[in-house]
Amino acid sequence: MTLDELGHQTAQQFARTYGRPPHWMAAAPGRVNVIGEHTDYNDGFVLPMAIERYTVIAAAPAADGKGRIQLHSTASNGAVSLDLSEPVKPGPKGAWSNYPVGVIAGFLDRGAKLGGFDAQVHSTVPLGGGLSSSAALEVATATLLEEITGQQLDPVDKALLCQKAEHDYAGMPCGIMDQFISVMGKRDHLLLVDCRSRRPELVPMSDPAMALLVVNTNVKHELTGGEYAKRRAQCERATKALGVASLRDADADMLERTRRRMDEVVYRRARHVVSENERTLLAAEGVRASNWPTVGQLMYASHASLRDDYEVSCPELDAVVEIALDIGREGGVAGCRMTGGGFGGCAVALVRTDAVAAVSERVAAEYERRTKIKPALFVSRPAAGATVLKG
Repeated sequence: MTLDELGHQTAQQFARTYGRPPHWMAAAPGRVNVIGEHTDYNDGFVLPMAIERYTVIAAAPAADGKGRIQLHSTASNGAVSLDLSEPVKPGPKGAWSNYPVGVIAGFLDRGAKLGGFDAQVHSTVPLGGGLSSSAALEVATATLLEEITGQQLDPVDKALLCQKAEHDYAGMPCGIMDQFISVMGKRDHLLLVDCRSRRPELVPMSDPAMALLVVNTNVKHELTGGEYAKRRAQCERATKALGVASLRDADADMLERTRRRMDEVVYRRARHVVSENERTLLAAEGVRASNWPTVGQLMYASHASLRDDYEVSCPELDAVVEIALDIGREGGVAGCRMTGGGFGGCAVALVRTDAVAAVSERVAAEYERRTKIKPALFVSRPAAGATVLKG
């Protein structure tokens, strides 16, 4: 489904829900991280791309003219209502509405003049697959509110407002990658983000001969929340042992010299982050040069490090990568790795465009044979970031 088609469908959903057409519509994409995993909260580097899967929000001024915001989602039953005459507070833990509500609160905190409106959310970004459906929802909300209020934010400021919404309202201490790429993505480009300086750099991926195949394992092991916090704490212990501000400041030689100051698990966590930063910078150079064999090998090395040193993979993700290795470059696969926080979700493979259909068919069949789970696959070129569809 194209973005225009998704926008049309969302407008129809809005009309069915509220009995009138929308006045504004905004969209923001999900993302896949090509390489650079668990580096963002260590002040490191990430290389995500926006995918051709979007969250769209359609809205119109409140029919009753009152200062109340109504939020509907096609993925959830029931509506969420905000009374703007009262302080905005998070809803129940785990509620989807906490993401847009946190963004609304951020705009109000900045003095935005916001009247009541009715909104309908519709999305093609898979939920719970590690493709950042949450950031897509936050950034779509922020883009809509810019249009409603006439208050345009600096792109970095907009991404940070959305990140703060996720921290404060959804209770997820995420890094900045997801919001940055959803705001600043550009068609046919990846985005190299320096998570310390918060400086984004567009990396052209203009070669139409290659695309990214996203493989959703359709599993999500319930370790994620506690394990994520544990990894962050282990990285903090490593920085103290190394005497640096963050693992961004360490290199392989320094890590080896101070290895005896940390336990083996903490050492391996740090080794992943240090090596992943190096791989990410090399991969960005490889993409610029269309050096796909090098980019692919860096992706495989990233997965091995996430599996062995960071221990955030799972048998299903490993199976996808093993299948990709079996297919090999001769079959059209340059590289493959898990993407996202881990313990399930998605893998991403760098695939020759002319081999996408054959590779998809083989990966799906072999994965289901090995795991007895049917995966969901889609292919994407680098997509555009947040946009206004109607305003």
